[in-house]
Amino acid sequence: MTEAQAPATKQFKCSQCGAKVQFAPGTEVMKCPYCEAEVRIPSSEEEIVELDFIAFLREAEQGEETREQRTVRCAQCAAQFDLPPNITSSECPFCGSNVVQEGASRKTLKPKSLLPFKIDQRGAWERFRAWIKALWFAPSDLKRYAQTEGKLNGMYVPYWTYDFDATSFYRGERGDDYWVTESYTTTENGKTVRKTRQVRKTRWRSVSGTVWNTFDDLLVLGSQSLPRKHTEALEPWDLTNLVPYGDEYLSGFRTEQYTVDLAQGFERAKEIADDEIRATIRRDIGGDHQRIHSVRSRYDDISFKHLLLPVWISAYRYRQKVYRFLINARTGEVQGERPWSWIKITLAVLGIAAVVAVCVILGNK
Repeated sequence: MTEAQAPATKQFKCSQCGAKVQFAPGTEVMKCPYCEAEVRIPSSEEEIVELDFIAFLREAEQGEETREQRTVRCAQCAAQFDLPPNITSSECPFCGSNVVQEGASRKTLKPKSLLPFKIDQRGAWERFRAWIKALWFAPSDLKRYAQTEGKLNGMYVPYWTYDFDATSFYRGERGDDYWVTESYTTTENGKTVRKTRQVRKTRWRSVSGTVWNTFDDLLVLGSQSLPRKHTEALEPWDLTNLVPYGDEYLSGFRTEQYTVDLAQGFERAKEIADDEIRATIRRDIGGDHQRIHSVRSRYDDISFKHLLLPVWISAYRYRQKVYRFLINARTGEVQGERPWSWIKITLAVLGIAAVVAVCVILGNK
């Protein structure tokens, strides 16, 4: 990636009052926040296609369309994202730390498609508050934080999707159960008696074979700044509704730059695919039990897409620790980390102990 002077950020102005128009979630228009005039986003006939993975790596991104964006890198969590026009400092939406624009831009591979925001900020706050309200033993200041708007950031997060065929060669063991009759002695009514019982045993034998799997749109997060377990819990995404990339959809939102490159993303894709491959192997081995000793996979017909997915993000600091909350801006699914109020937990335990003590005292009377 190269560094250069930051170009002017593309802006869209209202034809009536000249203010900056922003994409209105759930619509196909950009809307002026002042006079409410609307600008329809032109439909695109561009086809969303998969790119050849091997050819792309061999050509080292030569000839692919890139874009330069004014970006900042957070010193605390290493997130890289853009800043709104005319803003040189801000809070990192991923960890809440202060960040300052350093006057350079980063050249990145331009996404080919995206899912536009469907849920607006008001709808996101409603889901966020409902999620916090349902938390047991949450600190009181966390619930106060939920009443303060302005720290919920709309962010387009980078993802890769991979399509590929996997041919997997394995070695292992198949276990088949069988039953045998065993004799044993026991004592009944003071007398020793001899009885029999059925005991299950397993007969193991070595096996080997080949299985085939096909993976379509296997989704991999292109960011290292978000907790993977929470981003994966935001799934599924309605990828069938992807639209060709357009700057209009980004108006009014921020965009995170990918920090997991194409090759690194495919390594993660192979890790995700491994669970399905091993499940296929177990079915192929059959029997009552399976042991997999080794798997060697070959990956063919690999293709990929680089796309952006919409997330509402909030970073909350409590006792010097950062807690992140994520909202799928298509479905409203909320995931996040939460602090615990040990004062509330202690009071609850003491309360339960007091109730138990009263019950014991009354029971002894």
